[in-house]
Amino acid sequence: MFWDQEIETLPRPELEQLQLKRLRKTVRKVASETVFYRQKFAETGFKPSAIKSLADLRRLPFTTSADLRANYPDGLLIKGGHDLIRLHTSSGTTGKPKALFFSRKDIDQAAENIARCLTMTGLGKQDILQNMMTYGLFTGALMVHYGAEKLGLMVIPSGPGNSEKQLLLMQDFRTTAIHLTPSYALYFADFIEKRGVDPRKDLALRKAYIGAEPYTEETRRKIEAALGVEVYNCYGLSEMNGPGVAFECDAKQGMHVWEDNYLMEIIDPQTGEPVPDGQTGELVLTSLCREAMPILRYRTRDITAIIPGPCPCGRTHRRLQRITGRSDDMLIVRGANVYPQQIERILMSIPGLGRNYLICLEGLDEMIVKVELSDASFDGQVEHLVKLQSQITEKLRAEILVRPKVELVMPGSLPASEGKAKRVIDKRIL
Repeated sequence: MFWDQEIETLPRPELEQLQLKRLRKTVRKVASETVFYRQKFAETGFKPSAIKSLADLRRLPFTTSADLRANYPDGLLIKGGHDLIRLHTSSGTTGKPKALFFSRKDIDQAAENIARCLTMTGLGKQDILQNMMTYGLFTGALMVHYGAEKLGLMVIPSGPGNSEKQLLLMQDFRTTAIHLTPSYALYFADFIEKRGVDPRKDLALRKAYIGAEPYTEETRRKIEAALGVEVYNCYGLSEMNGPGVAFECDAKQGMHVWEDNYLMEIIDPQTGEPVPDGQTGELVLTSLCREAMPILRYRTRDITAIIPGPCPCGRTHRRLQRITGRSDDMLIVRGANVYPQQIERILMSIPGLGRNYLICLEGLDEMIVKVELSDASFDGQVEHLVKLQSQITEKLRAEILVRPKVELVMPGSLPASEGKAKRVIDKRIL
């Protein structure tokens, strides 16, 4: 199914010509109408006329999260010439947030991209989407809401949490699709299981759109099994107009990036140099259609790779592998580089474990992995627990090259999150 078959299947030469045209227009605009890029280009001696081909993208400087914060509130805003109708902010752990401005055209384009995304997964006017993401300064919920309405769906703007109400809405209004974080999907699966709800018999759910947090293929399978849905991986960020930057089609062989809207690069996060298709690195994005606040070569810190070759669905827009983590999420434990998603992948693949876990770093450099048992696996036999604990420890050691301490805990004993989950607690004395 296609929302806009002509643009979604545009031959690569034509698509790249469109990208080049939009890139040159964007570069000229930011050079003349933003404080930040005007200063940046003056410092480096860059001239917009230097963009002759897509390969010249590398002549442009990177833009970072630190740049957005340093130029808060409006150093990257295009001055005049459009109708500003929205401000979102993306919070950080310290200091100023990132202020992100949207014109009416930007909002409309974000909705258009979401309509493409939902259509290619098989949603139509007969479907009801329960939007369980956070509404407010976070772009994720609102942009998906607008895109679903553009497609003609009925939207239930339920937001996150309040699982009793979520379940009631699903039952009363026969929700067929949900949009939520992976951690809340796992939490909600536990919630309905404890209430004796069989999603395949008692609910009308067909599709789940999971985003806002990196998660593993093993977690996808757990969510699909627990909720009786097809899970689709989606990706976006507020700096690039919110969700709908990349989305899985029904083939589920990677996420299509809407390349008429974005130029993507994969770089070595240490050197900034490009890496070949298929090789993992940091995703860098350039917006091609944003009107209020175009951003060039934005370092997302998200780790992924471009999937080479065509997709069976027939779309010509290239695909990304699922996001495996962020370069700034990496933990260094006893000299080894460890991503939390590596630990999640192992835990979610082992029968007998529940859906909640916590990684604790303590002392000088000690890793403790706490994971809940499933209700069905707890038979009270100590020898069975010791065997399972040893199995988990060895699988983790083989994956992350560090031997953690594994603690098996009772079901429901770890902190449960109805929003984004906090999976890592670092209390090391280093």
